[in-house]
Amino acid sequence: MRGATEIAGGWLIGVLVELAGEPAPLLHYFAVGHADQAKSEWTAVDYAGRAGRVATSPVGGQEPVQAIRPLTPAKMKTLGLASGEVRELGWRHPRRWLSN
Repeated sequence: MRGATEIAGGWLIGVLVELAGEPAPLLHYFAVGHADQAKSEWTAVDYAGRAGRVATSPVGGQEPVQAIRPLTPAKMKTLGLASGEVRELGWRHPRRWLSN
């Protein structure tokens, strides 16, 4: 992992959510302003539950909850994510949050 020496200020998390009318769960993205990865994952699951039912098992080899990438404090500041804040990024791939 390239960010081994970087300090995480938050995390980009993906959660598989089952929605009525959809044949398979969809990946919903969240930016979470907690440095602790596990806390970020659980916080994202709590928020994802508002959109639908969180998948309970892997789908097509994809885990229901995934820490996609750590967010540095500098990246959080650039994109306006405060410490402790949760931002729902939606269903589309969050390119802005993944760029360097």
